[in-house]
Amino acid sequence: MEFAFTEEQQMIAETAQAFFRDNATSERVRRAMAADGIDRELWAAFCRELGLSGIGLPEETGGSGLGMVELAIIAEAAGAQVAALPMLGSLVQAAQAIAAGGTQEQRAALLPDLISGEAIAGYFYDGALKVEGDRLTGGAHYVTHGASASLFIVTDNRGMWVVRADDPGVTVTAQTSMDQTRPFARVTLADAQGEALADPAAALAAAHRAAFIAVAAESLGGAQACLDRTVAYSQERVQFGRPIGSFQAYKHRLADMMIEIEQARSVVYWAACAVDEQSDEADLAIHAAKSFAADTYFRCAGDMIQLHGGIGFTWEHDAHLFFKRARSLQSMLGSGNWHRERIATMILGEAA
Repeated sequence: MEFAFTEEQQMIAETAQAFFRDNATSERVRRAMAADGIDRELWAAFCRELGLSGIGLPEETGGSGLGMVELAIIAEAAGAQVAALPMLGSLVQAAQAIAAGGTQEQRAALLPDLISGEAIAGYFYDGALKVEGDRLTGGAHYVTHGASASLFIVTDNRGMWVVRADDPGVTVTAQTSMDQTRPFARVTLADAQGEALADPAAALAAAHRAAFIAVAAESLGGAQACLDRTVAYSQERVQFGRPIGSFQAYKHRLADMMIEIEQARSVVYWAACAVDEQSDEADLAIHAAKSFAADTYFRCAGDMIQLHGGIGFTWEHDAHLFFKRARSLQSMLGSGNWHRERIATMILGEAA
């Protein structure tokens, strides 16, 4: 399995990093937080001008092709700036599900608007969903960017349906979220009309694989940004006539962060590569990537606050944006303990 980036992948990484670094600024992220959690100008540029929104989606469905490694590269770059975009729910979960499990007509009708950013989709699971024909009753409390979605992909692990947000049976209520860069909404379905995807098993598998990898890669990008910003601060802040980064205890904390991040980088791209190569290790790898990378991000975000001292605790500093995103990612799509339990079951079977 080859872990080194190809020339094309390196070019995508450099392009994405420069795009988010130049455009997903702190000022713009905070403006988006005060609105609906989406930087609309950034979203339009990402989807239409840069053309990165179709990465990870097959060309025959309107995407740009390529695979999970390229998707991870984009997610890592976005995570490094805590970009306020609906990429996870709309392009990763919903679009992947439609591309893998939708009919040709469904893909043609839904994917172009999602890839162009004209439409935003929400995605959620409801284990108690009631299905009567094409009518659905149920809902979910925490749907990412649900208040901005024009359609929802709904699953109960047995089937998967497309539900329009303007259906009379759909009620969407914006929630107050800890991470305002990725707000949640409560979605309630009361005899709402659903259009079933043709192959729900394929749709569910594609959505899960892509989401675990994207969240893990986003966590990697955020953790690296925490380290980079803390190192820069350690060279600027002076105490007792010396930069604080010259003190041994401070350097040890930075070194610990770096070691954790490099391990996370290995597991994230192992998972992405395993999925692209259809390796037998793919399922194990994506659980390992999500649990390890998200936990690493949370530790690094906490260290970032502590190593910045008093300024790191203030609302004016961006450290709290990283910390809240890290905490959200840590609990999203299954906790680290849940993923580790899945790994143990795969390795040990009933003995787990």
